[in-house]
Amino acid sequence: MRADLVPDDLWERVAPLLPPTPERRHRHAGRLRVPDRVALADIMYVLRTGVAWRDVPAETVGCSGVTAWRRLRDWTEAGVWPRLHAGLLTELRRAGLLELDDCSVDASHVRALKRGARVGPSPVDRARPGSKHHLIVDRHGTPLAVTLTGGNRHDVIQLLPLLDAVPSIRGLRGRLRRKPRRLYADRGYDFDKYRRLLWKRGIKPMITRRGAAHGSGIGKVRWVVERSFAWLHHFKRLRIRYERRVDLHQGLLELACSLICLRRLRTSF
Repeated sequence: MRADLVPDDLWERVAPLLPPTPERRHRHAGRLRVPDRVALADIMYVLRTGVAWRDVPAETVGCSGVTAWRRLRDWTEAGVWPRLHAGLLTELRRAGLLELDDCSVDASHVRALKRGARVGPSPVDRARPGSKHHLIVDRHGTPLAVTLTGGNRHDVIQLLPLLDAVPSIRGLRGRLRRKPRRLYADRGYDFDKYRRLLWKRGIKPMITRRGAAHGSGIGKVRWVVERSFAWLHHFKRLRIRYERRVDLHQGLLELACSLICLRRLRTSF
């Protein structure tokens, strides 16, 4: 197993969240189970390189891609990735590295070559099948939540579900934080209905008006979400949606968000 794929600080946070290893029912039950850390290294390899599961080099990484895919399926169904992401956000807030007062939202198109659920004709890609990644970040660009929809879905319909997807973030005394005070967005979110809904939630909408001249100043805060998409799509498996199953692609998105949070924790010391 390549040690750089699963460093110690990542494994220390993932290992307690994994479901228990099933016991062997028979004395001679065939091959030994592949260690979880080796399977996680395979998942990380696919996430970083974008290679197909069947093409994972077992002699380099440690196990076959099919085994890693099954482990990804089991861990996704067990809810490992949302808990990992929430735990890292808690660590960031405890370290004073999370600024939740000002948050930004945006969406990005990706192609969906194998179709599946939450796929639609993309209006920016000649109606080819695609999906959308919807992302909300804090003032520094730290990903707080990510959701997946079809490529033909409007950005604004995921505004409230995206806010609801932000976990309750611990780390300091007092109430748990899960909503910003101000929310920045581009012209695609300029609807009075959603402005009113944000006000009802106690969130001040900082949304650019359609038709307004450039230079409103909102971009000075909102640009971090664009950079976060660049970080997210640096993981090649996420540039194009290959997974037909929504939960598996969502799990890879949440794992990538967790890795971005962990990277911020490392650079803060």
